Amino acid sequence: MKIDAQAVSSQWFPVPGVRLAAVAAGVKKPGRRDLVILALAEGSRTAGVFTLNRFCAAPVQIAKAHLSQGNAHNSAPRYLLINTGYANAGTGAEGYARAQATCELLAAQAGCSPQQVLPFSTGVIGELFTLAPFERGIPEALASLDEHAWGVAAEGIMTTDTRPKVATRRLLLGETEITITGMAKGAGMIKPNMATMLGFIATDAPIAQPLLDQWVQQLADRSFNRITIDGDTSTNDACMLVATGQAAMPEITDAAADQARTLYHALEQVFVELAQGIVRDGEGATKFVEIAVTGAASPADAKAVAETVAHSPLVKTALFASDPNWGRILAAVGRAPIAALDVDQVDIWLDDVQIVASGGVAPDYAEARGAAVMAQGDIAIRIRLGEGAGEATVWTCDFSYDYVKINAEYRT
Repeated sequence: MKIDAQAVSSQWFPVPGVRLAAVAAGVKKPGRRDLVILALAEGSRTAGVFTLNRFCAAPVQIAKAHLSQGNAHNSAPRYLLINTGYANAGTGAEGYARAQATCELLAAQAGCSPQQVLPFSTGVIGELFTLAPFERGIPEALASLDEHAWGVAAEGIMTTDTRPKVATRRLLLGETEITITGMAKGAGMIKPNMATMLGFIATDAPIAQPLLDQWVQQLADRSFNRITIDGDTSTNDACMLVATGQAAMPEITDAAADQARTLYHALEQVFVELAQGIVRDGEGATKFVEIAVTGAASPADAKAVAETVAHSPLVKTALFASDPNWGRILAAVGRAPIAALDVDQVDIWLDDVQIVASGGVAPDYAEARGAAVMAQGDIAIRIRLGEGAGEATVWTCDFSYDYVKINAEYRT
């Protein structure tokens, strides 16, 4: 599934039961929105997936604990608190204490338990933030909560992003109108290993907690776990799915039911649109690339091949140069970590131009045709292995001079 960038709406539907705010609290730099709050209606259910990086940030540790405790003790999350500027990762016990303190500050102002606050941070690793910006910003944010503030909230969670990423859908389940809206941030250090950099998706559909827990894993695997910009898994990745239950309809408990399948498909569209939005906004990116592998011995093998091609610096620089150097793609396929590969069965296409047939250059391939595809802004690389029925799709981008410049100057 590839989402047409032109189809992304600039009008975002509010989700009943979710209010948002973004303020310039001066967490790291003055004059930019850097503190975001999402307030969830009582009775909302929340599920999440988090980074598997072993240096996971303090807010990740706390959010996981609060989410687990809340779902176990009927004390579900009521507030999501997000700051930019500092990742609060690699900061030890003091970083953990300060992340916990931000939950306590919000809880005291909002009149809830600190365990009902989930904290999230993004920014520079290894540096501590001070609490004064939170003391200033939290009351201001609470006073300005608005169900229509998805756009400003999406701006408030940006770091090296060049634009906010919001996706929205409305659909009918029976006679009930359901809304789904979500936002995400990310442009670099992108190779999720469970979720996304930061992603927050909400719906007013009443989804049972066990199904919500199942779906967030599946949806992340179908979207954010299929993107890569530079192959680096962040210390702060988190993806949250919220069901406020505000829609007047019976609770959705059975994933096989028609209404559940319809809702899941719409949620998947939002997840994929946000994930692809991250790739399109990749640091220094000039190309959006879909890598689709079929004919693998298993889906895992297909994904391994697609990711090996997507991570190759030589492939990514050739994409930037619009150079149809298909040997780089072939070499990446050949070194993918899969058990077996009959190279004589491998076929490769750039869009509809076949460049490799049965492991060698396609008989009718002409470099001018390959160059024409590589010059496009959107490129599809299709790889058929001839080993079985496994398939997978990964989305990535090219490497440009600007990627190096952005990351070389990140802290300056």
